Amino acid sequence: MIAIIIAIISGVSMSLQGVFNTKLSEKLGLWETNVVSQAIALIVTLIVMIFAGKGDLKAIKDVNKFYLLSGVLGAVIIYTVMKSISSLGTSCGIGIILIAQLGAAAIIDSFGLFGTEKTPYGIKEMLGIGIMIAGIIIFKWKK
Repeated sequence: MIAIIIAIISGVSMSLQGVFNTKLSEKLGLWETNVVSQAIALIVTLIVMIFAGKGDLKAIKDVNKFYLLSGVLGAVIIYTVMKSISSLGTSCGIGIILIAQLGAAAIIDSFGLFGTEKTPYGIKEMLGIGIMIAGIIIFKWKK
């Protein structure tokens, strides 16, 4: 149950961040907003790490360097969410983002990429994604 609550908080936070960043970008610019957002996230994360961190930053020398692209992806995510929301609207933009996330996750799980456990995807999973796509089409349907 806690995992579900955390996932819900994550989804709500991502939607709010997308809207807030899009509004900020109207005054600051897209990349300027990205810098401000990332800088604030760094400060908050450093504070939390100081008080609650239990890991070992020195272990970075032992990680697969490919996974450090997560920082680059953070910048890409913020930029593309802002562009999606500003051009498609919040609901449609976030809806398409969620479908893309689910599709990418399905591929990662299906093939066991990046050390994840292989999870079979069948017709019901594909049907679920299809229903989400149909939902976006219906949502944006204009007479």
